[in-house]
Amino acid sequence: MNPQFLPMTLKKHSTFNIQRSTSKGPWCLFLGVECSALNVECFRRILFLLAIALSLNLRAADLPLPAPPEDTPIKVTNDPAAAKRLAWWSDARFGMFIHWGLYSQWGCHYPGTNGDLLNGGSEHMMLHLKIPLAEYAKIADIFNPTNFSADEWVAIAKNAGMKYIVITSKHHDGFAMYDSASSDYNIVKRTPWHRDPIKELAEACRKQGLKFGVYYSLGRDWEDPDVPTRDGYRSNTLDYPDENKKQFSKYFARKVKPQIRELLTQYHPAVLWFDTPEKISAAESQELADYIHQLEPDCIINSRVGHGLGDYGVSEQKIPGSGDSKPWETCMTLNGHWGYFLGDEKWKSPETVIHNLVDIISKGGNYLLNVGPTGQGIIPPGAVNDLKQVGAWMKVNGESIYGTTASPVKEPAWGRTTRKGDKFYLHVFKWPKDNKLMLTVPPVETGRETAWSAHLLADGKSLPVQVVGDAPTITLPSAPPDPIDTVVVLTRSR
Repeated sequence: MNPQFLPMTLKKHSTFNIQRSTSKGPWCLFLGVECSALNVECFRRILFLLAIALSLNLRAADLPLPAPPEDTPIKVTNDPAAAKRLAWWSDARFGMFIHWGLYSQWGCHYPGTNGDLLNGGSEHMMLHLKIPLAEYAKIADIFNPTNFSADEWVAIAKNAGMKYIVITSKHHDGFAMYDSASSDYNIVKRTPWHRDPIKELAEACRKQGLKFGVYYSLGRDWEDPDVPTRDGYRSNTLDYPDENKKQFSKYFARKVKPQIRELLTQYHPAVLWFDTPEKISAAESQELADYIHQLEPDCIINSRVGHGLGDYGVSEQKIPGSGDSKPWETCMTLNGHWGYFLGDEKWKSPETVIHNLVDIISKGGNYLLNVGPTGQGIIPPGAVNDLKQVGAWMKVNGESIYGTTASPVKEPAWGRTTRKGDKFYLHVFKWPKDNKLMLTVPPVETGRETAWSAHLLADGKSLPVQVVGDAPTITLPSAPPDPIDTVVVLTRSR
């Protein structure tokens, strides 16, 4: 059975009981089956689920990437306070995005009438499958991620060379993944787990020396009755059908501002990463930005607070061709989905991740790379394996990433360049056949008094440099020391 062709409308489920399981077996918890032991019914469903997972893995190459929205740049600003806030972020360059919520329980699928798992497409499964709020909320009754470890998640990010983490505190489904006093629709009050992962991750980040940030869905909330969207295309019109009666200002005052206050005062995030401004007014965007900086002056805000405000722009699932002179960040999935998606093992290769990272940094941006943990609280092994290999490269070559800026040398055929003062870091993706590496430096960077020296970043080995005209040419070893990206340091002295 191919889930791609399953019906996309929800039918009343009789085979699956979405209640807290009395079994301690992980598969029974995953399926939501009440069984005191691994009985025949539970075993049958396990086999069925494995068949679905195998089917999905065979189709992994065909899984489509989500269509990215338009980029959201910020207005031109020379605000010294914003520059001060962004100083650590501009040095960090590499962070981990985490999408985690109720949709993770069955990997963005939902149990149907005949025991099948309906393909919800993404973390938008509540909307895609037209699941009523009362039914969707029952997932919380069995959401019990006992394998979650904040220290382990942060260590995975740190070992990958990442310097900050941003996690979903509330996605479009409106379910708060922290202890929210203003809404009982949250992980502490509604699940058998009764823990606050935002608190635990904030503490783990501080302990391990990473900056901590939270994502907040601003213009979409399918639990609240007063959240209209553009043309109603991302609204909960099943429970709240009349878009004309919805008043964003009521939701803004009743839920947004109280929850933003909670996040800032309880967890003190360094980043507030907003999503989907939708129907927020310019005045409300300004009010929200001012409110945040009144409570936490050093907290940085992305541009999806709306109306050109924020400290940095966002590019989703793509790398801008020329970058931007204003601060910006590319957020991107490590496979084909933001939230954990059952069967999606289409992981980007470590080579692709490293090349993306270098490409982004060479254009002055940051790279926020996403993982989607399972409903049991586990970052998938495919993601962990990728990040370990990226981390090994970063341990050797991190100097060419952290604290560097965009390079005046634009997209040479052999790779990319980053820069730190008088040092140019030449990231060689394609080894020249003649073992000669020429850098065409803009005239403003050269002069008769300019002298150049070069060495390999990995081992410090000096490399010969000749200057032909204004172009320094480096003689490389006969083979690349690192087949993914060998970094050559070219230093200018006067």
